[in-house]
Amino acid sequence: MEYGYCRISTNKQDIERQVRNILAAFPNARIYKEIFTGTKKTGRKELEKILVKVETGDTIIFDSVSRMSRNAQEGIDLYMELYEKGINLVFLKEPHINTDTYRAALTQTIGKVGNDIADIYIDATNRVFTLLARQQIQLAFEQSAKEVEDLHRRTAEGIETARRKGKQIGQREGAKLKVKKAAKAKKLILQHAKAFGGTLSDAECIKLCGVARNTYYKYKKELLENE
Repeated sequence: MEYGYCRISTNKQDIERQVRNILAAFPNARIYKEIFTGTKKTGRKELEKILVKVETGDTIIFDSVSRMSRNAQEGIDLYMELYEKGINLVFLKEPHINTDTYRAALTQTIGKVGNDIADIYIDATNRVFTLLARQQIQLAFEQSAKEVEDLHRRTAEGIETARRKGKQIGQREGAKLKVKKAAKAKKLILQHAKAFGGTLSDAECIKLCGVARNTYYKYKKELLENE
């Protein structure tokens, strides 16, 4: 079975790009999509669904390593856990750390020659191959984690720069949040409620506006105060 996992951090991002990339390489992949903000695996319900279903010999495809995890240590741990279970991992943008590549590096060892001294060097060389292969995986996840840290740092610096220039950051204290739903409801109240010359009772107007009772009377009070 082939599973494609796609993740974005906000609904303003385009998740379909990841879907297209995965299906272009694995047309039969079963796609799992979700919006999740954070660096850790915990809480990613769609990824957890895959991890429950996946079996030895199955494949999980990611558009990039950052889609699997942006927490370096957690990413490495999950990679190794799945690798040891015989799960194939594919990273379209970082193919050098696909499990097939890692597996090939581990099996590409030098055979012993029967000479004690030479065999000591061969054993050491094989251990170096293994360490280098694992280091490539570790570097990929560390780079992904660093990108998150850099983004947070740039955001914080941008906010501080704006504040120093006297720009308002966030909502001013006491300011009322104007939303489309509130504006629409108030317009209907003004047009139809008996308190403003309309023909509808409060109960009828509440149904018309589609808002909660408390919200309706809040809007009505604000309108009366502004008359």
